[in-house]
Amino acid sequence: MEKTVEFKSKGITLRGVLNVPEGSGPHPLLVMAGGWCYVKEIVMPTYAAELAAVGCATLRFDYRGFGESDGDRRQHIDPWAQIEDYRNALSYAATLSGVDKDRLGIWGISYSGGHALILPAIDPRVRCAISVIPVIDGYESMRLVHGYGKGRFAKLQHALMEDRERRARGEPEQMIPHNVPDPDQALCTWPFTTSYKFFSSAAATFAPNYKALSTMESVELLMQYSVSDFLKRNLNTPIQMLIVEGDEHTPWDLQVEAFNRIGSVRKELSVMSRVTHIGLYSEKDFQIEAAKRNARFVSEQLVKNR
Repeated sequence: MEKTVEFKSKGITLRGVLNVPEGSGPHPLLVMAGGWCYVKEIVMPTYAAELAAVGCATLRFDYRGFGESDGDRRQHIDPWAQIEDYRNALSYAATLSGVDKDRLGIWGISYSGGHALILPAIDPRVRCAISVIPVIDGYESMRLVHGYGKGRFAKLQHALMEDRERRARGEPEQMIPHNVPDPDQALCTWPFTTSYKFFSSAAATFAPNYKALSTMESVELLMQYSVSDFLKRNLNTPIQMLIVEGDEHTPWDLQVEAFNRIGSVRKELSVMSRVTHIGLYSEKDFQIEAAKRNARFVSEQLVKNR
């Protein structure tokens, strides 16, 4: 059963969808949110359905400034504000009838996949974490995906400093596209034509609230973002990291290295082959397979572990 809900985060109203499985509760629950510029309609319903099938409730929501949630500064991505939204979603979930507040967890993908590695290290209420194709280090990701050779990384850094100086003068901040048709001709955050094709299609069909823009400062904050210091603090929380072999979008070598540094003995690395980062969104069969792997782990670690 699904229903729309709303809750407060630092005084801002956030809106989401609560999915509660059939059967008597109380049920465990995973809080779900998306990656760069995502809204709750992007991929999350597939994962929520598979989790419900194993008896786990979900709460998927739009961050402040995105989709149906409030927030005056639209399309601004502050990772620590997003993590704060996750934590307030946990607080809201703990008040719900039919939900077991002692069996709460986190699910994240891409940028929020990184958040899913930070949250169990800072919030002891997180009893299970799922991290799908996560961003590990924002600076390294931008350096690698833009590439020194093509000069795009230097152009990106220059644009960020121009925007910083513009804001210091009290001038309007600049926006930057999430993706573009030709990354060699126009600056964007994630320079992949496959990303442009998928998200453009999503906006035109099932995710009309998605906007392919963020503030320029969002990219500056991304380049200060790293999960590194939090990995060793995850000592006992069950954590599944699901990645795709050869991921060039969120580099998989960084993901494997990060997984090996997670302190928890209750961790699992699940690697999918024959699919790309964006393919995990655009190819439904692979998306369902990933969701089933997540659901199996959650069933073992959270649903059955009362």
